[in-house]
Amino acid sequence: MSGPEAADRATAEALLDAALAAGAHAADVLVAASTALEVGVAERALEDAERSESVDIGLRVLIGQRQACVSASERSADVLAETAARAVAVAREAPDDPHCGLAEPDALARDAEAAERALDLADAAASPDPAALEALAREAEDAALAIEGVGQVEQARASWSTDRVTLAASNGLRHQTARTTWAISASAIAGEGLGRERDYAVEIRRHRSDLPAASVIGQRAGERAVAALGARRPPTGPVPVLYDERVAASLIGHLLSAINGQSVARGSSWAADLMDQAVLPAGIDVFDDPTIARGRASRAIDAEGLAARRRPLVEQGRLVSWVLDLATGRQLGLGTTGNARRGTGGPPRPGTSNIRMTLGDRDRAGLIREMGRGLLVTGLIGSSINPTTGAYSRGANGFWVEGGEITHPVNEITIAGNLQQMLTTVTAGNDADLSKGMAVPSLLVEGLTVGA
Repeated sequence: MSGPEAADRATAEALLDAALAAGAHAADVLVAASTALEVGVAERALEDAERSESVDIGLRVLIGQRQACVSASERSADVLAETAARAVAVAREAPDDPHCGLAEPDALARDAEAAERALDLADAAASPDPAALEALAREAEDAALAIEGVGQVEQARASWSTDRVTLAASNGLRHQTARTTWAISASAIAGEGLGRERDYAVEIRRHRSDLPAASVIGQRAGERAVAALGARRPPTGPVPVLYDERVAASLIGHLLSAINGQSVARGSSWAADLMDQAVLPAGIDVFDDPTIARGRASRAIDAEGLAARRRPLVEQGRLVSWVLDLATGRQLGLGTTGNARRGTGGPPRPGTSNIRMTLGDRDRAGLIREMGRGLLVTGLIGSSINPTTGAYSRGANGFWVEGGEITHPVNEITIAGNLQQMLTTVTAGNDADLSKGMAVPSLLVEGLTVGA
């Protein structure tokens, strides 16, 4: 094998050898290489065009029950040797960590290369030239400007990137993955003076052929900006709140944070005592599924070399699993769930992949009719979330609903409640966007108070 992939493998092997030679008892290496091209247009003119290439290298060494992580951004032999020596020196001075350690060799995934190919995460098409990306950005801008009421497109962008991740460890782990990312976005401004409103649309896919037309994305951004014109503050008090599909994933994201092994092990999770108890209404399942072909967060193995598998997190509304890597699993007296994630600057930590949730039988319009009177949230601003108690407060904007119909846009509002109470009241729609890593439908929620 030759080319960039072989260079990444050689770098990982050289650094692993250097770490063991420097005195590490065990070690693992991550090499993350990226090439990206992005073009932006504004006011019908090219605004910027950027191409970047980078490599980031992360080394973790273990000496007994001590570990240290060091990163580098060069491949030269001298830099790799210095990185290994520095990591070993830091590990010798680090405090004992009884939970650290690599996976046992017989626990490593088998047939990982075949599983990687089946995921189809890398577009085989040639990388685009800047002119092709500029044409897509201009198409999105033109479509947004064609919407009556849109006076300006703040920016329209198109981008492509390819990323390679190489893992190697002294327990025998060897794995390499490649993935591409295509994206088109537009941000439109409608109205005039102090009454102007801004909104956006963005689409991201692994393969170019899966992207919607740039004109569709631009049109959506323009329509959203115009719809927000004339916003005013809504009545205050307790009302049902419908989280639009655009923002509903944030609500489930708070649940995922609460069941993350690090939060549970630290005792800083409002869900720490809720295993086998209801966290969502009966009938709702939530799965972590890293095996989806072309998925935004798909992977053949986790960062510790364990096979990626579809796993239930919530079944029939009841919490059935934490999200664990090896270290948090050991700390809690449990096994890993194969959810290790890793960057170059630190050790593995638990994290989810693609999230899929049971869909309801009504679209957003049906949920609006069911709500009758309340708030439809389409944007969230800032947050104040207490991870230990679940106290929830966020700035929001969206639309006021009366008689089961949208009446007018609203902004400058706050919605507050308690996550544990809120989540057990949700009614799910059927409009989840399955192209997203976290595919969550619109969610109608009780137990919130709207404040101005």
